[in-house]
Amino acid sequence: MALPLKKLSYWILAGITAATLAGFYFMGSLNRPPPATGMMAARDNRPPAVPVMTTRVERADIPVYLNGLGTVTPLHTVTVRPRVDGELLRVAFSEGQLVKKGDLLAEIDPRPYAAQLIQNEGQLARDQALLENARVDWQRYRELLGKDSIAAQQVASQRALVSQYEATVKIDQGQIDATRLQLDYCRITAPISGRVGLRKIDPGNIVRAGDPDGLIVITGTTPISVLFTLPEDRLPPLLTAVKRRAALTVEARDRTATRILAQGHLLALDNQIDPATGTLRLKALFPNSDESLFANQFVNVRLNLDPLRNTPVLPTTALLSGSAGDFVYVVDGESKARMQVIHAGPRDGERVAVLQGLDEGTEVVLEGMDRLRDGVAVQVIRQQEAGGHGNRP
Repeated sequence: MALPLKKLSYWILAGITAATLAGFYFMGSLNRPPPATGMMAARDNRPPAVPVMTTRVERADIPVYLNGLGTVTPLHTVTVRPRVDGELLRVAFSEGQLVKKGDLLAEIDPRPYAAQLIQNEGQLARDQALLENARVDWQRYRELLGKDSIAAQQVASQRALVSQYEATVKIDQGQIDATRLQLDYCRITAPISGRVGLRKIDPGNIVRAGDPDGLIVITGTTPISVLFTLPEDRLPPLLTAVKRRAALTVEARDRTATRILAQGHLLALDNQIDPATGTLRLKALFPNSDESLFANQFVNVRLNLDPLRNTPVLPTTALLSGSAGDFVYVVDGESKARMQVIHAGPRDGERVAVLQGLDEGTEVVLEGMDRLRDGVAVQVIRQQEAGGHGNRP
């Protein structure tokens, strides 16, 4: 059934009005100004400033060290061997004991050599008696020759007999001295002062002169030396320091290089560089009064040179490495990060010397470098400010 014309016109007019209102609303939403943040983002595509912590380059004294690997080497090591054959009667030392030069170490049975000494002394007495008798006869023959009562040949023969007995007496005396020396060798004494090792033979065994194993090894421990090596490219500053000072301080450290075992001084440098390794051998001397160093012990060696005086320094955490070498990020006057290549020098704990590239007072980035690149804007938070914020709840 068709709608009356009047009602149809009413619905058409209502639809047109609704469409007109919707159009006005849509156009109004397009013309509405955007929020302030959106407008700033549309106008500026730059990323926000990166917060970083900075510090300033200061001047300080930096010690200079040369580090190497070394081995503790005793100045004297002696293998004590018997000089005579015989039964080992007793050992007069304890293993690991410190002994002084001349201390009794062991005794070998002296009785065979004592008996030999008695025989030699008896032989000497007999030959001395024969010599004395020959001299008396020679004197008498000379008197008779003066009276022309004896042939000259008989006097000459008697003189030769006297010389023969004199030589025999010398031989006998030499045999006595040799036997007495063997008796002395029956008492084995320490040839040097040092620490004895573990004994290699027990009492009751027969020992022989020249036994290659010996009885004991004595190692001199006070003082003691350390042999270590340094690369040849580290020699120029070392040679300069050696010419300037008589002795350079040397530290012997443990395997981790964290604990100082002993302190000494540089004793000598080798006269040539090892072409196979490109290193030079050096020797350091340590008093070692506390026995902290043992023979053949591995140690890390730190040689102290003259320090760098009043040089620019910065924390090691600010130092980065790249293809161009060592560099840091500095903050310029426009609060932008700028990469600065530097020549880093010796390190001392958490500080590093700057030999070239930075001056005192330059502001360098200490933390936050992982988000930086050259030219990025930064928001500086200095160490004092960071410490204050860290105390807030």
